[in-house]
Amino acid sequence: MKTRRTALLTALATTVVLGSQALAAAEPAIPAEGSQAPGFKLPDQSGSMHELKQYRGKWVVLYFYPKDDTPGCTTEACEFRDNMFAFRKADAVILGISVDDVDSHKKFSEKHGLPFPLLADADKKVSGTYGVLIPVAGIASRQTFIIDPKGRIAKHYEKVVAKGHSEAVLADLRTLAKSGA
Repeated sequence: MKTRRTALLTALATTVVLGSQALAAAEPAIPAEGSQAPGFKLPDQSGSMHELKQYRGKWVVLYFYPKDDTPGCTTEACEFRDNMFAFRKADAVILGISVDDVDSHKKFSEKHGLPFPLLADADKKVSGTYGVLIPVAGIASRQTFIIDPKGRIAKHYEKVVAKGHSEAVLADLRTLAKSGA
């Protein structure tokens, strides 16, 4: 009886381990710092299309967020808005991405006076390509990428706390720009 139970437990444990390895292998990898940033073409809150390649020669702050008009996402977006002039002075553009649609982005942007594009990744492909999609929830996790003027990932923030994030990104952007990264 003991050997049968041991065999069943071993088989179950093997199944769990192999299953979790298969799930991990199926998840897209987050692009590494120093690698080329994956390209994309997405509409913003007014329906205008944006491609990453159109921003070559500028620093890009590409921030992914879960949902329009939720407390953390509003805090993050409004802090980027409040630091907009400093980002422009650093020759950087801010692009926000969530899986919400264009209409949702338009309402969110207008309500909070957001002066930068919010890109609609309604089919979730870009969030998947950047490895930030939470499949179970169907939303993007809060992560940010600083992309250098040559289109490479200069810095990745995997664990983002909305409050104060804009200031941290701005400080790192200034340091990266000075070092010529």
